Amino acid sequence: MKTKIEIKSIWGSVLFESEKENNTLSETVKEYIRKELSSGKNFADLSSADLSHADLSSADLCTADLSHANLSFANLSSANLSSANLSFANLCAANLRAADLRAADLRAADLRAANLSSADL
Repeated sequence: MKTKIEIKSIWGSVLFESEKENNTLSETVKEYIRKELSSGKNFADLSSADLSHADLSSADLCTADLSHANLSFANLSSANLSSANLSFANLCAANLRAADLRAADLRAADLRAANLSSADL
């Protein structure tokens, strides 16, 4: 059975959608990033995306623009967020355990109750 998943902005507009067998939000995000990078862009633009509660564990989000994104309660454990723009992102209660945050822009990010244990800052 095909499942259609949409990545929406925090305002409700659809940024990207994917429909395929056994689809997950994680797979849809990965597909969007591949599409963005294969189009010649230097980073995937996920600014203002609503990825709250998403399971993005071990995802490669390096250099992604996640500024103003809602990542509250997201599982980003072991994710590669090196050089990602997380400025003004909502990371409340996000699981960032063992995430690579080297050179990430965390300016004004909300990290209340976030798990940063073993994260590489």
